[in-house]
Amino acid sequence: MHDLMQHPLILAYGESNEFGKLLGMNFQIRDFGSVEYTLTVEKKHLATPTAAHGGIIASLLDATVGVAALSTVCMDGKVVSTVEMNITFLAPAFENDQMTCISEVVKKGNRLIFMAAKILNQNGAQLAKCSAILNAYPKEKAGY
Repeated sequence: MHDLMQHPLILAYGESNEFGKLLGMNFQIRDFGSVEYTLTVEKKHLATPTAAHGGIIASLLDATVGVAALSTVCMDGKVVSTVEMNITFLAPAFENDQMTCISEVVKKGNRLIFMAAKILNQNGAQLAKCSAILNAYPKEKAGY
């Protein structure tokens, strides 16, 4: 676990992210811009009798790039919001799958942060990937 996990903005995000709690997502910051988010597919995440809804996969990708981008700007008193995200669904996720999403910074500017992420299941199969652009802005605008 990286020391960034104790940064006040990271802690505040973890406390206030009710959507992430509802879905059962958990994260660890590995380094600046590198986050590992996990989620176990439960019955409540299914869209068919066996496969997870694409929205849960999109949510996991968005959360991962979001916290990763946040980790690159929190020291400057900034937070982030997703401006654009492109998702490629590669394989289905099934009930009880352990999904792990890993991020990387593609390029960081003063305001825009270009991110990428991928989701792997417990067998190492890639389920989805994304590229995303996030906007960094003062924490006060988000209520922090």
